[in-house]
Amino acid sequence: MDLEPYRGELVAYCYRMSGSFHEAEDLVQETMLRAWKARERYDASRASVRTWLYRIATNVCLTALEGRARRPLPSGLGAPSEDPGAPLTPAFDIPWLQPFPDARYDVDARADLRLALVAATQVLPARQRAVLVLREVLQFSAAEVAEQLGTTVAAVNSALQRARAAVAELGDPGGIGEPDDAGAREAVRRYARAFEAADVPALVRLLTDDAVLEMPPVPLWYRGRRDYGRFMERVFETRGTGWTVRHLGAGGEPAFAAYAPAAGGGFRLHTLQVFTVTGGRIARNVVFADPRVFEAFGLPPEISAEECAEAR
Repeated sequence: MDLEPYRGELVAYCYRMSGSFHEAEDLVQETMLRAWKARERYDASRASVRTWLYRIATNVCLTALEGRARRPLPSGLGAPSEDPGAPLTPAFDIPWLQPFPDARYDVDARADLRLALVAATQVLPARQRAVLVLREVLQFSAAEVAEQLGTTVAAVNSALQRARAAVAELGDPGGIGEPDDAGAREAVRRYARAFEAADVPALVRLLTDDAVLEMPPVPLWYRGRRDYGRFMERVFETRGTGWTVRHLGAGGEPAFAAYAPAAGGGFRLHTLQVFTVTGGRIARNVVFADPRVFEAFGLPPEISAEECAEAR
């Protein structure tokens, strides 16, 4: 029985459940181990291998998430800051939501890996989260989900209604609507050029009126062009100009790794920035400074000036 072809989609599923890429990989490894041990008991007349694996993965996730706090973004914890000079004090006690590195796995439904959508589903109890993802994202039938969760079709339908209602109460957190991939990438490329030029007015012109800037593990965040621009002025004043970026993908959204100029020459990795684009403008920028996120994306900590020139 070859289980490896299912690994990528299972990692994506466990990421949607846990909000952590590293945890998702561990959960899938446990899923594969349990499946291999139970392979002799698998009954092909009752379910496909894929459905059977999702049942195991769901049980693994529900056990792991029992009693766990949700993984938020800073914007999910309180009101925005209006002080661009506020101390950037990390809160390492909070289990922050992580982005999904697109290059690591070949996953079909990347749109549902977007940060705003995963953050929205994190407010749900784990079983409701599983029902929502299994039914709405992965398109399993109510009967299949009932089998996977060891419950009834009526219970699945009820949980799905409650999950939909809870997510709907959040409105449209950060632009959950389907992105225009080509338009979104071009918008971020324009933003990157302005960022590398330290051109704050140009950056601000590329934002929506209520654009959000947040920086986990720092719990504060900003909303609106004015405060976004004021904070970016602070960044370039304190860290200097002459940055360079490397473009990436994160959960189906455009992203880039930002490298600040290093004192001895070359560039040092500073942040990973993940963008939500609405109507050709930047609606949200989630800026990650967690070394574990850098590791998941395989980002080199330093690049030389020569490497930067070759990349262009």
